[in-house]
Amino acid sequence: MEDFDKLWNYSDPAGTEVKFKEVLKDLSPEKDRSAFLQLQTQIARTYGLRYLFDEAQALLNEVEQQLPAVHELAHVRYHLERGRTFNSAHKTEDATIHFKQAKEIAEQLAEDFYSIDAIHMLAIAAPLEESIRLNEAGIILAESSKNERAKNWLGPFYNNLGWSYFDSGQYEKALSVFLRSLKWREDKKSEQGIFIAKWAVARALRALNRLDDALKIQLGLFEESVSIAKPDGFVHEELGELFLLKNDKLKSSFHFEKAYGLLSEDKYLQQNEKDRLERIQKLAHQ
Repeated sequence: MEDFDKLWNYSDPAGTEVKFKEVLKDLSPEKDRSAFLQLQTQIARTYGLRYLFDEAQALLNEVEQQLPAVHELAHVRYHLERGRTFNSAHKTEDATIHFKQAKEIAEQLAEDFYSIDAIHMLAIAAPLEESIRLNEAGIILAESSKNERAKNWLGPFYNNLGWSYFDSGQYEKALSVFLRSLKWREDKKSEQGIFIAKWAVARALRALNRLDDALKIQLGLFEESVSIAKPDGFVHEELGELFLLKNDKLKSSFHFEKAYGLLSEDKYLQQNEKDRLERIQKLAHQ
C-alpha cells in the first residue's frame, strides 16, 4: 500500500496519474480489492487537484459501488477524496459530511494517520474559530501518536494553524506558530518546507509592520530561488509589497511585474483570487 502512495508528487498530479495507472495494471478487485479501490481514490485525487471535478466524482462513484459492506481502509480513503473534491469545488457542507465519515471510520479501524488527515481536512473546511480548535486538536493527536507517519501531520497542522491565526488578525500568535513550523521543517531537513515556512514567517512580520525583518527573509528567499534557477512568484509578490511600503516604487514595480508573470499562470489563483492577480498586474505598472 505504501509503495504506490510514495509515487505521489502533489506538484505534478498529471504525472502522478500516469504512474498510478501503471500500478493499476497489476491490480484488480479479485487480486486485492482494498488496494485496487484505494489506488482508484488517489487517481481521483489527481483529477481534483487539476479542477477536473466531474472526472473525480465519476471515478469515486465507481469506487463507492464496489466498497464492501464491512468498513475497511478503502472506505476512509473514499470519503477523504470525495470530501476533498467537494471542498475544492467550494461545496463545503458536502465536504464536511464526508470528512466526518472518514474520521469516524478511521477511528474505528485505529488508523491514526487517516483520522488525523480527516481532522486536518475538517479544519480546512471549517470557519476560522472552529478551524483553530481543530488544528490545535490535530496537533495534540499527532504529537501523541505512536505512528511515525501520523506524526508527519505536524508540519501541515503548524502551517494551517498559523494561517488560521493570521486570517483572524492574531498576527503575534501566527508568527509564533510559523516559527514553530520552521523549526519542525528544519529538523526534518525539508528544503521546500523550510522555504515555505520562512515565507510564512516573513509574511507575519510584514503584518506586524516589522518590514526590515520581513525584507531580510524575503531577499534571502529571492537569492535562493535565483541560485537554483527556480523563480518564485509569491516571493516576488511579497517583495513588491514590502518595497511599496518602503516607498521604493521602482523595485516594487519590478517585483510585481515578475510576480504577475509567474502567478498569472497559477490555476488556483485564476479560479479563486482574481482580484489579487488584478492588483499585482496594476502595481506592476504603477
